[in-house]
Amino acid sequence: MNSIRVRLGVLGLALLTGLTVPPSASAAEAAPAPTVEEQRLDRAAPQEILRRSGFDAVAPRLARALDTARTYGEARRAVSREGAQLWRRAVDRAQGRGPAGGDLSRDDDRPLYWARLGMTREVRTWQPEFALTDAQRSALLDELERTSRGQTAIAYPHGKGLKRILLTGFDPFTLDRDIRISNPSGATALALDGTVVETADGPARIETAVFPVRWRDFTEGTVERALRPHLKKVDLFTTVSQGRVGRFDIERTNGAWRGGFGDNENVGRTETVPVTDPASQPQWTTTTLPYAAIVAASTGRFPVYDNTSVTEIPAGGTQPVVRPEGPTPGSTARAGGGGDYLSNEIAYRATLLRDRLDLHDVLPGGHVHTPVLQFGAGNTTEVTDPEFVRNRLDIIAQVRTILKVATEAATEAP
Repeated sequence: MNSIRVRLGVLGLALLTGLTVPPSASAAEAAPAPTVEEQRLDRAAPQEILRRSGFDAVAPRLARALDTARTYGEARRAVSREGAQLWRRAVDRAQGRGPAGGDLSRDDDRPLYWARLGMTREVRTWQPEFALTDAQRSALLDELERTSRGQTAIAYPHGKGLKRILLTGFDPFTLDRDIRISNPSGATALALDGTVVETADGPARIETAVFPVRWRDFTEGTVERALRPHLKKVDLFTTVSQGRVGRFDIERTNGAWRGGFGDNENVGRTETVPVTDPASQPQWTTTTLPYAAIVAASTGRFPVYDNTSVTEIPAGGTQPVVRPEGPTPGSTARAGGGGDYLSNEIAYRATLLRDRLDLHDVLPGGHVHTPVLQFGAGNTTEVTDPEFVRNRLDIIAQVRTILKVATEAATEAP
């Protein structure tokens, strides 16, 4: 980048002539190295995904904007603008607006994921000519994460008769197992953001956001910060993630436990889910989605189950026990219906927030696990194939129908 070359030139001149490096340059703290997650970006599959979607130009554009920034304020405005544009571009592409940018199917969530990592790497390794503290760099990264995930773009039109639905998805994960992975929950968020589903009781507007697969972000309260401003204003919410092969699950119970599986930074956490006011923290939270109506309805080609199973340490016990019908009184959580990973945690955090806002009895909300998004038989190297695209489109369509059913059932409930 230009600013790096300029700074190196200044340093070289100082060494040759004995001049003192300008205070603004010497005061700048060293840029950190790319994260484990960002380092995957240079592999062949991510580069192909970016190239075949036209998103390979996103990070270089942010780099150019940063090169022209002369103050922290200018840099923050550039990051906010480019992050919001990335989210809007990904949503528009998924919903058929604007150029496709390449031959990768429009429903694909991966261009957003890899382009964002290219942008965060640019911010993380940027060395401006002015002093930039660690706190300021962290604030830039935070702004980029929030804007490029749609978390700052959640907005519903005013007016009577319009119901409001909030849906969240996730980034791809387990990328060291298969770097080509897509997450159907993230694809669903892009496909449904800002759309309207017609219900028997009138239209319902869907707003969405996407979350990282990183323990540290959840520890820092990213879920609560994004959802708290909206839960009192919506009619229904659902967190969504990828679950088991060939089925949807409506998770009945969520547990306050992290099981330690590695996240996208290859970091594991084995502990009670850390939340504010832990003294009042329950071991379990429950869905208020109309699960019986959802399971009974014909929503698509994948079967939908009411999943009641959990893993607990019974009151007075020491060893985990699987409880197919749900937790017993006084037990300690070891896995909710959705497991002990971040999908369970986002469900736990969102429903705990619902309860702490005194909305348990009035706001339908919970977690939906989608089927695993699978490639076509025999495809172990290509980044896409027709069956892969069909599976993702079918999952998106079925989530949309589940939302319609849930909204109608919640409206009919006394």
